[in-house]
Amino acid sequence: MSDGTATTTDLDVRLEKHRVELTGYCYRMLGSSFEAEDAVQDTMVRAWRSYDKFEGRSSMRSWLYRIATNVCLDMLNAGNKRARPMDLTAPSPLAQAALTPRPDNTWLEPMPDARVLPTVTDPAEAAVAKESVRLAFMAALQQLPPKQRAVLILREVLAWKASEVAELLGTSVASVNSALQRARATLAESDGTEAATSDPLDEEQQKLLERYVAAFEGYDMTALTALLHEDAIMTMPPFDLWLRGTDDITGFMTTLGAACAGSRLVPVEVNGLPGFAQYKPDEEAGGYIPWAVQVLEISKGRITGFHCFLDTARWFPLFGLPLRLEAETDQVQ
Repeated sequence: MSDGTATTTDLDVRLEKHRVELTGYCYRMLGSSFEAEDAVQDTMVRAWRSYDKFEGRSSMRSWLYRIATNVCLDMLNAGNKRARPMDLTAPSPLAQAALTPRPDNTWLEPMPDARVLPTVTDPAEAAVAKESVRLAFMAALQQLPPKQRAVLILREVLAWKASEVAELLGTSVASVNSALQRARATLAESDGTEAATSDPLDEEQQKLLERYVAAFEGYDMTALTALLHEDAIMTMPPFDLWLRGTDDITGFMTTLGAACAGSRLVPVEVNGLPGFAQYKPDEEAGGYIPWAVQVLEISKGRITGFHCFLDTARWFPLFGLPLRLEAETDQVQ
């Protein structure tokens, strides 16, 4: 192996070490799993091509974040803000429920924890990282102008110093502090109720999830109602329909959603929250086929949010999930 090849391999390894944390950063910036991965790939390519100009005045990590920030700001120039259904419309009464899809680039997208949460030893740091990819926080971030978003993530989530952020953005410390103050004020007004999920889940939350799986797989609406908060919200991107309250949610599940009866749930770790891959019965071939990635928000012993991402052709491969469960398979370990 030549020295040149060895150097190239070494650089690839050094860049790759930062992939997960950079993906987490770009995901928080962009609100899209696939755009985040594209942005990180673009960052890696730009870093590789311009490495001979990297003079080591900052750490490689800071240099990569600078490139990633520029990539994200360029992508955000289109002005698109990712959203949840309840950010766009009022809830629909069940009697008026209609499944109207909107384009993919409308929606805040789910993300597997493993792709955006680096392994850290400090429990407090791990908890902050998880909280910062939860759906309510991600939706609030989308309300910020792009540079404020970058400042808030770098300062509050990644704990960079104001001077480091100022250098990265090519601006002053005063400007960074001002942007952070404005970003905090916007987030304080945001109406997203944060899911109060322990990390790791406490015994009560584990039992709640076990009861949820039993109720959903048994399609037992009485049992499900007992687990849902009275003002629980159900969303189903890419449809803009969302429902509030146990009556409308269970009413939907037994009418328009009746084909989900007999489904199987497989646990997934998604957006720092408990989640499940839902497989519904394949009436023609037997077994089970992908239907949704469910993300659950829990607070005070009840499920407050029940978010079903239905574009399974995109989500199941992203989560490394099989595209079929055989009839005799009750659970995937």
